[in-house]
Amino acid sequence: MKARVHVTLKPGVLDPQGRAVHHALDGLGFADAVADVRVGKLIELELADGTPAEAIDEMCRRLLANTVIENYRVELP
Repeated sequence: MKARVHVTLKPGVLDPQGRAVHHALDGLGFADAVADVRVGKLIELELADGTPAEAIDEMCRRLLANTVIENYRVELP
């Protein structure tokens, strides 16, 4: 069983990596096309069949996402 965990910074949390990407896009001539950039991460998990959603949620809360400054979303294809 596969799961994808999308981790993003919460609104209002500064994103220096996103700022750097935005600045680079401006330098490449995309200043008018891009209003803002936020950088997150994608974690793909290969899980044992039948792993409960509660266990995946606990993995996210305890290790994969810093819930103080990050949100996460689990996708089960």
